[in-house]
Amino acid sequence: MQPKPHVVHLPVYQPGKPIEDVKRELGLERVVKLASNENPFGCSPRAKEAVLRELERLSLYPDGAAVALTEEVARRHGVLSEQLIFGCGSDEVIEMIAKAFFLPGDETVMATHTFSQYRHNAAVEGAIIVEAEMKDGTHDLDAMLAKVTGRTKVVWICNPNNPTGTIVSHAEVAAFLAKVSPEVLVVLDEAYIEYVTAPDYPNGLALLQRHKNLILLRTFSKIYGLAALRIGYGIGHPDVINLVNQVRPPFNTTRTAQAAALAAIQDEEFVQRCREANSEGIRYLTGEFARMGLRHYPAHGNFILVDVGKPSGEVFQALLHKGYIVRAGASLGFPTSLRVTVGSREQNEGLIAALAETLAERVVQA
Repeated sequence: MQPKPHVVHLPVYQPGKPIEDVKRELGLERVVKLASNENPFGCSPRAKEAVLRELERLSLYPDGAAVALTEEVARRHGVLSEQLIFGCGSDEVIEMIAKAFFLPGDETVMATHTFSQYRHNAAVEGAIIVEAEMKDGTHDLDAMLAKVTGRTKVVWICNPNNPTGTIVSHAEVAAFLAKVSPEVLVVLDEAYIEYVTAPDYPNGLALLQRHKNLILLRTFSKIYGLAALRIGYGIGHPDVINLVNQVRPPFNTTRTAQAAALAAIQDEEFVQRCREANSEGIRYLTGEFARMGLRHYPAHGNFILVDVGKPSGEVFQALLHKGYIVRAGASLGFPTSLRVTVGSREQNEGLIAALAETLAERVVQA
């Protein structure tokens, strides 16, 4: 068997360690997972009810076009149904974009420290990855623009950026789009948009009206709390969406996911409560990090990248033994940092206590 030569050595995505595994391996009764940027408050009760109703129809294929969900999302965003495409999480939309646009040897531009699936899916298609250095953990759009050539097919902008949590402003994105060739597709990944409170955050939908070469990515995995159901979507010009739709697998989103997403997006009160609790959590955690003398990047999503000043793998393991799963920064390009999901107040306070204890133990050992 002969696979594509360029996929043989590609790294496999490593998700946050499952709670069940940690309990079993370490003999712990209580484990808190703050590693995968999941919603600590779960999902809307309406979404749960919608899933239960769908259990009577599990023998039936889902609506391949997700018509009801498409119509509701289109109405809420003020776009046409033809401007939407749904996927098994926004991850699959990223994969479909790569399949639809890349030929071997094409170039794609991204930041040095950003969501790994841009690089992975481009590499699978044989595209050449061109990286631009970040500026203080933030996308340097001027540097990215300078990397664009006649061979560039797609530029990826993760905003807020995963793993740093930083954002680029509306003015910066608008200036970038005004300068980049209209032949280059610009993907603005807004997976964490519902958490953002910054007034200068880009209005992607407004920019979409002026730039046919822009596609926005959204997901129901984060603030909507439907990570297990795997559903996300892209918003773009109908011509662009039609091209991506050419490579979409049939029935790629399930009945339960479509029903839950439809119910979740209508529960605005739940989303607002989660946004407020997240903002409160960011204020608490960043305040505690400052008290402990730990530097961190500005946080605009539901996670914080904090520099603990020690090898991240060692601190990660120590916290694991105390029942807290976070994300070690070494694999993300930040060897002394941890990426911490903002949890509930109780979870945040427990994490800070465990982290303070861990760092104190390491100082004594040193």
